[in-house]
Amino acid sequence: MGEEETVGGEQGSSLAAPVIFLIVVFFQFVSRWLEHLKKSASENATEVQLRAEIKQLLKEASSFSQPSTFAQAAKLRRLAAAKEKELANREEMHNKEIKLSYDLYLKIIFILKIATYFMLICWFWRTPVAAISQQLVQPFGKVLSWGAGGRLKDSVLVGIIPWLILSTRVSKFVIRVFQ
Repeated sequence: MGEEETVGGEQGSSLAAPVIFLIVVFFQFVSRWLEHLKKSASENATEVQLRAEIKQLLKEASSFSQPSTFAQAAKLRRLAAAKEKELANREEMHNKEIKLSYDLYLKIIFILKIATYFMLICWFWRTPVAAISQQLVQPFGKVLSWGAGGRLKDSVLVGIIPWLILSTRVSKFVIRVFQ
């Protein structure tokens, strides 16, 4: 009768699952947002201006089609090539700076996520996070109850590790749908 009775701290257990899910969604959202910022921050105003100048120089060079203007067209093409080289150098330096700064933030988020997950696992080990009807999780009941115990009447007690895995998968899907 020990496992068939009510779970201690029923109110805390009922709020644990949504709170853990929201924590997981938060970490997924922040990671995706930083990756999105990293990709979108690769363009800046000077690079756009240099691209426009290169395009204009090549357009002017192609407009010179007479043999007498060949030297002027070649000069414009060389100038465009020099600007392309300058643009490539700027892009390389800018991308290195962005990669270093955003990678640092992503590493910090990753470390915080691992520490938070570890803390949640320690806190909810052998404590059920949620209770789900056994009929809903018929073939997966033992897997979901890993680390939480067994059953409570007609319910399966969900452990923290399966809940974190499930929450991570669902939150990745939700974030992907909304972005």
